[in-house]
Amino acid sequence: MDPKRAPDFRPPSTHPEIPPLAPSSQIPKAIPIQPPVLADYPNTLDAPIHPRTHRHHHHHHHHSHNHSQTDPSSAGSLGASTPHSHKSIESTIPMIPENLQPLSSNESSEEEEDVNAVDDASLISSSVPRIQSYQTADLEEVPHGITRQAKTLENYHFPTHRLVQKLKNPNKQPLVIAACGSFSPITYLHLRMFEMAMDAIREQTRFEVIGGYYSPVSDNYKKRGLAPSHHRVRMCELACERTSSWLMVDAWESLQPTYTRTAKVLDHFNEEINVKRGGVLTPDGTKRGVKIMLLAGGDLIESMGEPNVWADEDLHHILGRYGCLIVERTGSDVRSFLLSHDIMYEHRANVLVIKQLIYNDISSTKVRLFIRRGMSVQYLLPNSVIRYIQEYGLYVNEREPVKQVLESKD
Repeated sequence: MDPKRAPDFRPPSTHPEIPPLAPSSQIPKAIPIQPPVLADYPNTLDAPIHPRTHRHHHHHHHHSHNHSQTDPSSAGSLGASTPHSHKSIESTIPMIPENLQPLSSNESSEEEEDVNAVDDASLISSSVPRIQSYQTADLEEVPHGITRQAKTLENYHFPTHRLVQKLKNPNKQPLVIAACGSFSPITYLHLRMFEMAMDAIREQTRFEVIGGYYSPVSDNYKKRGLAPSHHRVRMCELACERTSSWLMVDAWESLQPTYTRTAKVLDHFNEEINVKRGGVLTPDGTKRGVKIMLLAGGDLIESMGEPNVWADEDLHHILGRYGCLIVERTGSDVRSFLLSHDIMYEHRANVLVIKQLIYNDISSTKVRLFIRRGMSVQYLLPNSVIRYIQEYGLYVNEREPVKQVLESKD
């Protein structure tokens, strides 16, 4: 986050004694972010991946046509008539259906009675998957089995419930994405940034994403409209625990007694994932170091170019040892900025610029203004977050200058 908003901010030139960062020996030496090229394919790392071979079961002639279309195992029997039958489409990080919460126990029992009461004629279509009650639950509520983030540092535990424990593709390098921000409140743009990053990584890099984290800033971050940290952490949990299958919220930064530099936050993720847990398992049973990357908007990156704001040591640490995924905002030209900034240009191979194909300009600052004015914020942020804001009366009595609100990109 922007160092100028730290309560004790002093320009780096007048503040030479900066607390040390993690030594390079503790940070995995992962490959830089860069697209694979055809010339690299002879290398082991970039060898083409052979598609999985699926077992094809022979079906009897009395099976209905509808059954052959519905049952995935029957795809192989269609032969050449279905050119896409051998293609396996699956999520990189699968949803865990047993974590979903049923609407109510009564509804489940009623549905079970309905299923048991079907007549013999309906058994013909029994192979068609039925919609269970747990599948129609509110997808923006936190499911059972998810531990809430602690409100005190003494009770803090690093969240790993969606962190992939074993790498799927041995030819790829594991990657964890972390986003630092105020998230006051979290919006659909904050959620979309991770999805855009995931698409870019799949298509342009040699990495496999094994987890994503939101890291809300502490209450020491000097900014108007900043709700108490425990509210912001909870809103982030409500936003991602059901709408995503791979995103998590880490409260460590929000629980710190002082403002925490972004470089130190990345060190924290490296400590938890690589130092304490030894990285991630590979298919052959060995452990491999995980690359940690910062996910940021174009406005944060532009602040890195402001003189005497970010310490050069921090920029080298963030961009050189970890790396950065930059989502372009409307009207920003990140590539030109990278060209003009010496440190960013030096580490350009470790920076991936993500272009928005569908521009999303939602800002938390404007959402707060809408709430103050009694306007609708429906479809700007998840319903569960809206309900939470209403329940606790957040942002209603804020007093932010309207000019600042309209010019903000947060």
